[in-house]
Amino acid sequence: MTAPVMERIPAERWYRTQRLADDVTLIDEPWIRAFYRCNIWHVRGREHDLLVDSGMGVVSLRRHVPLVSEKSCTAVASHTHFDHIGCHHEFGDCRVHPAEAAILAAPTRANTLAEHYVSDEIFDGLPPLPYASATYGVRGTAQFRPIVDGDVLDLGDRQFTVIHTPGHSPGGIALFEAATGILFSGDIVYDGPLVDDVSGPDLADYVASMKRLLALPVTVVHGGHFPSYGAERHRAIIRDWLARRDR
Repeated sequence: MTAPVMERIPAERWYRTQRLADDVTLIDEPWIRAFYRCNIWHVRGREHDLLVDSGMGVVSLRRHVPLVSEKSCTAVASHTHFDHIGCHHEFGDCRVHPAEAAILAAPTRANTLAEHYVSDEIFDGLPPLPYASATYGVRGTAQFRPIVDGDVLDLGDRQFTVIHTPGHSPGGIALFEAATGILFSGDIVYDGPLVDDVSGPDLADYVASMKRLLALPVTVVHGGHFPSYGAERHRAIIRDWLARRDR
């Protein structure tokens, strides 16, 4: 029996946006199944805007989400897996941790994990033609600047401190705004099944990163996947994880 042909979604329907508190907007790709669907975060600042991650890149973010091009915008890579850096090449001001700069510059299906994860099965509706899962790849970003632990991204009226969070990936970062308690955590921690099948030095890094994030006075966590959550849930997720892994 022939499998049904999956619907192709027009580019203008690919993204959706949801305005949250504190001038934070969630942008995502609803046709990607939840486990694989990256949260793209836009933050409005007085002088500059901030974008944390940019999705798979199968449809132009700048062309179809006007919000991201209304002002100058710094595009940060929480890390360089395929689902987080697909549209970074569309932005003139990109930032990435030095440990993953080479991947942002020259992504491959292997080094972005697309080879392992990307197939038609991750979608409920396929991107518009000419997309094909077998040949999908991320376009390299020609110009970017490094960010390291302790750097501050200044939007004019808002400041986000960079926290290096190795473990999920070597150059993973989180961004913390002390004035509001907002944490953009990337994929090191979110409220869903974590990709944390690490051991040895990587596990030690993961444990150390989780302990750093546990100590932060967060009010809300906007993760790389799944819904946002508050301080109590943040502490519960990390303490449960540490109880299972920090042995």
